[in-house]
Amino acid sequence: MASAETAAEHERILREIESTDTNCIGPTLRSVYDGQEHGLFMDKLEGRIRNHDREIEKMCNHHFQGFVDSITELLKVRGEAQKLKCQVTETNQKLQNDGKELLTSMDELRQCRLQQRNIATTIDKLTHCLPVLEMYSKLQEQMRAKRYYPALRTLEQLEGSCLPQAGSYRFCAIMAENIPRLRTHIRDVSMSDLKDFLESIRKHSDKIGETAMKQAQVQIARDNAVTSQQRSASGRRIRKEVCSGTEVDRNGSNPFSEKDSGILDVEDEEIPGAQDLVDFPPVYRCLHIYTVLGARDTFENYYRKQRRKQARLVLQPHSNMHETLEGYRHYFNQIVGFFVVEDHILHTTQGLVNRAYVEELWELALSKTIAALRTHSSYCTDPDLILDLKNLIVLFADTLQGYGFPVNQLFDMLLEMRDQYGEILLKKWNQSFRQILDQDNYSPIPVASPEEYQRIEGQFPFQDPELDKMPFPKKLPFSEFVPKVYSQLKEFIYACLKYSEDLHLSSTEIDDMIRKSTNLLLTRTLSHCLQYAIKKKNVGLAELVQIIINTTHLEQSCHYLEEFISNITNVPPDTINATKLYGTSTFKDARHAAEEEIYTNLNQKIDQFLQLADYDWMAAQGGGQASDYLSDLIAFLCSTFAVFTHLPGKVAQTACMSACKHLSTSLLQLLLEADVRQVSMGALQQFNVDVKECEKFARAGPVPGFQGDTLLLAFIDLRQLLDLFTQWDWSTYLADYGRPTCKYLRVNPHTALALLEKMKDTSRKNNMFAQFRKNERDKQKLIDTVVKQLRNLIATNQA
Repeated sequence: MASAETAAEHERILREIESTDTNCIGPTLRSVYDGQEHGLFMDKLEGRIRNHDREIEKMCNHHFQGFVDSITELLKVRGEAQKLKCQVTETNQKLQNDGKELLTSMDELRQCRLQQRNIATTIDKLTHCLPVLEMYSKLQEQMRAKRYYPALRTLEQLEGSCLPQAGSYRFCAIMAENIPRLRTHIRDVSMSDLKDFLESIRKHSDKIGETAMKQAQVQIARDNAVTSQQRSASGRRIRKEVCSGTEVDRNGSNPFSEKDSGILDVEDEEIPGAQDLVDFPPVYRCLHIYTVLGARDTFENYYRKQRRKQARLVLQPHSNMHETLEGYRHYFNQIVGFFVVEDHILHTTQGLVNRAYVEELWELALSKTIAALRTHSSYCTDPDLILDLKNLIVLFADTLQGYGFPVNQLFDMLLEMRDQYGEILLKKWNQSFRQILDQDNYSPIPVASPEEYQRIEGQFPFQDPELDKMPFPKKLPFSEFVPKVYSQLKEFIYACLKYSEDLHLSSTEIDDMIRKSTNLLLTRTLSHCLQYAIKKKNVGLAELVQIIINTTHLEQSCHYLEEFISNITNVPPDTINATKLYGTSTFKDARHAAEEEIYTNLNQKIDQFLQLADYDWMAAQGGGQASDYLSDLIAFLCSTFAVFTHLPGKVAQTACMSACKHLSTSLLQLLLEADVRQVSMGALQQFNVDVKECEKFARAGPVPGFQGDTLLLAFIDLRQLLDLFTQWDWSTYLADYGRPTCKYLRVNPHTALALLEKMKDTSRKNNMFAQFRKNERDKQKLIDTVVKQLRNLIATNQA
């Protein structure tokens, strides 16, 4: 069984050897040697070889004749083949000889085609590389020329289109590596330019603001000129139509001549604008560069932050700004310059700054500016400086208003400053009034010629037909301070009007402002100055009389002042709610004060004379003449009241009555002084003579206007008291006391008792009844009895 399987296996291997490629026979033979029957296999292999050799031999024998025939034919063909070979060799040699030139030409053609292909390839590559190189060269040129925004655009084109199309060359890689560095360099340089620009506008803010304010001033002047010319033209047209009824002259030209055109025919001076003073392209370039780089927000934030810092610096005033107008002008110029630049940036860039940002800065500037002006202007004491500052603020406000900034708060602040300006004016005019009052001679003004009279009439309005009829030279009733004070009042009104100009106020508001300020001047400043002049030391009665006369004329001129204000404000004085001037009350108060001062001065003079009184209170008999001091006093009063002829009658009468009452009261006090312990009847008689002298003076009428013996009533108390003692009419006094028809109605029992006590002879010597010595005791008893009765009368009345 095992041999059959082995034989089959050997058969299979033989078939594989016969049918398999010799390259793959190795594994088959290995399987033979791996087994134990390889000897048997070799026998079978030898048998198989022998079989195949027999088959080959049979086949060769079968085909041998055909092979011999083929060899025979082949030998026959060999000769012909040799001939053919010779012919082919000759033909080849000829072909080689003939084709050598062609091969040379073909080789040259191949070289030309190769060169042509290389040239085409080179041209193609250069076509893509040259734009890159040209663009890079252009970039380098732009960088050298500092044209950074075009350079950035060139970089963008180079990176976006040119380099990708050029291919992967080394120079392209180098360029690509340089692009970020170039962008960074451009960004840094543009930021440096922006910083230079910010520094430039910081330095030029003052000049820019000055230029803008000049432009605004020129425009305002031009507008005012146009307005005034239109008004003038309208007036001329009306007058021309009324006078001639024609519209053109003989030459057919317009009636408004070149001379009439005024400022409009004058070529305006060329004033540079902000763009002429500052180089704005750096900020535009920087904005565009940062926009291209995708960092626009960074740039905007940086620009706004830096400008806010500059705004705070601009809005910080100098500590001594209030000392000169130039300090304020420099401050305003910087602020205007700052906002002119911002306005220019707002309108020439798209979004770098917006309206909200500018308005925010303006609100900050407005609050800071107003606070600074309030602080610094409060230190100012010069009204001219305040007025110049007001005009500067108006120009400042009008300039910024022309750029669209709201400035109402500035005008409100100017209205606040108006009160400060008024206070400064009041202080200045206070000095002026005091100087006028101190330098016045308080004498009527002498006028020697009609020209001088007209000059004074031009300074002060007054009408006196009787004075006009008098020949020259003559005297005006008032002194120099009247026209001077009136002129100062008008100057004050003009000063108030100057401040109200250009404040966009209505005529009514201006009129009301001027009237209120003038009222303050009258009721406070002038009133205080007049009070000072009246109350100061060493002022005499003549000066007081002249002050009364002067204030009377000034009071009469108040309606002229109202007309003057109405004329300059074009507001009728009878307008509803129009403020009235308080000058009448001011001058009345001053006049009343002067009158009171006259009364007081007269009384002081009377007291001075009374201090010279030297009565002998123990005189045995009175003299027949009035005392010397009283005669001097009466002479003084007569001369004084002679001066009062220019005063209003009531004032002179009141002064005279007051002097007489004070004299009567002082004489009574002199009689009742505690130092006078005893009074004799002789002393009373002398005292009675003096009182009669006073009554004589009163009866003579030193001041006209008194009816009957009205002035005598000033001495009625003293007269009844003296009559009671000199006539010793105690029975009548005691009997009729308290009745309306009492003869001694004005005698006070206390006064009578005090004087009666002084008449007692306490020493029993040298008493007043010495001439009646035999009745001495009876008289003393009578005095004691009267004293008791008076005391009982007093006690009864008190109960």
